[in-house]
This record gives sequence, C-alpha cells and structure tokens, in this order.
Amino acid sequence: MVKKSAQRIYMGIIFLFLYLPIIVLIVLSFNDSKSKVQWGGFTLKWYQRLFDNSIIMSAFGTTVIITLASALLATILGTLAAIGIHAMKVKSQTVMLGATNIPLLNADIVTGLSMMLLFVKFMRLDLGMSTVLIAHITFNIPYVILNVLPKLKQCSQNSYEAALDLGATPLYAFYKIIWPQIRAGVLSGFLMAMTMSMDDFSITYFTKGAGVNTLSTMIYTQMRRGIVPEMYALSTILFFLALILLLMMNFGSSRKEKALLVRQKTSERI
Repeated sequence: MVKKSAQRIYMGIIFLFLYLPIIVLIVLSFNDSKSKVQWGGFTLKWYQRLFDNSIIMSAFGTTVIITLASALLATILGTLAAIGIHAMKVKSQTVMLGATNIPLLNADIVTGLSMMLLFVKFMRLDLGMSTVLIAHITFNIPYVILNVLPKLKQCSQNSYEAALDLGATPLYAFYKIIWPQIRAGVLSGFLMAMTMSMDDFSITYFTKGAGVNTLSTMIYTQMRRGIVPEMYALSTILFFLALILLLMMNFGSSRKEKALLVRQKTSERI
C-alpha cells in the first residue's frame, strides 16, 4: 500500500514538472496583464494581436512551409533509404546504421556549422530558404530511417515474393503487402521529422541567411527585449493542435485494433 502510494506521488511529481509550465503558459495567454505574476482578468486580445502581428505570422508561415516540406521529403527519402538498408547484408546494415546514428548523436550546433560551411565554402550557395530546407531534410532523414526500419524487419518477405510469383508487379506488391505493414512507422517518422524541424534552432540559425526567420530564430532575437504575450497565444494554439493530432491518431489506431479483433473472432467462429 505504501509502495503504491509512493509510486503515485512520484508519477504525480513527474507529470507536474512536465505539464505545469505548459499550464502556466496557457493561463498567461488569457491574462489581460503583461505581468507574469499578476492576474489582470480574462481576455482574448493576445490572440487577436497575434493574427495582426505581421512579423510573427510571417515567421510562423515560414516555419510551417519549411517544416512540412522538409518532413515530407525526408519521409520519402528516409523510407526509400530504409528499404535499401533492409535489403543489404548484415555487415552492410551494421555499417549503414552506424552512419545513420552519427547525426543523431552529433550536437546540433556542429551539424549547423558543417552545413553552413558546405553551402558557403564548397557549394557557393547564398544562404536562404533553400539552404534551410536542404539542411532540415538532411537532419530529419535519420529519424525516418530509424522509425521505418523496425517495421520492415517485422514484415514477412514470403508474402511479397508470393505476390511476385503470382504475377504482381513489384510496385503493386509493395503497395498491397509491404506498405500496410510499415505505414505506422512511416507516419511516426513523418511526425518526428515535423517535430524536430519545427523545434530546431541551431541548424536554422546557421543556414538561414538574411531575411529568413522562423519561430525559433525570431524568439531568440526577441529574448533581449522580452517575450511578447502574443507568443504565449501562439504556443497555446500549437499545443492544442498537437494534442488534437495525437488524440486523432490514438483514436484511429484503437478503431483499427478493434476492427482487427472483430475479424479474428469472426474467422475463428467460421
């Protein structure tokens, strides 16, 4: 009894540290006062000013474009790379997985500086949106590979080869047999790539050039003057969007699991 109570208290403290700052941020987004310690009444003016603030909305639009584009391209390239790695021999797979893990363990500032040197010194490119997009795609690909590869290892090659023997084209056999089994891993890789790309600062800062601002770099420049309350409102909106997306994914997966259980029970009865 005492052990269970201690476990509950411990978990409560952990969740308190995780979510209390977010709750405070949400409350501050509805605070009529700019003070962080004094409640000035309920208001929605910070949300109105958020959409009227051209600087924040421009940075938000740039962030969304870079995030979606880099996550989508990284998901396609990472999935193809995972399929290629899966088809290799064991020794080659070990070498490639080691090369994939290096960018994950490497510090973001090192990756940002190295990408900047690559663009400026060797490729002679002007820093801008294109360089940020290339850097984000490069940064996100390993996350997609490590999400898709375990799903590929769980797939049965016999079904795929049987489909080919029965006359199916490789693309059709992949879409009908392999894709349903790795779809969850591809989606997880896409969502992780989106998260990493939206949160990134170091790589964006070193590869963005003049005139390109994302939310992370804009917040960094505003730190000297202090964070404006409009950013609390934007952070609240992003939090609830992520929460809704997570609930939709969990609801969809639970429905699929229930449907699968129903089919299994029906087949057993037959």
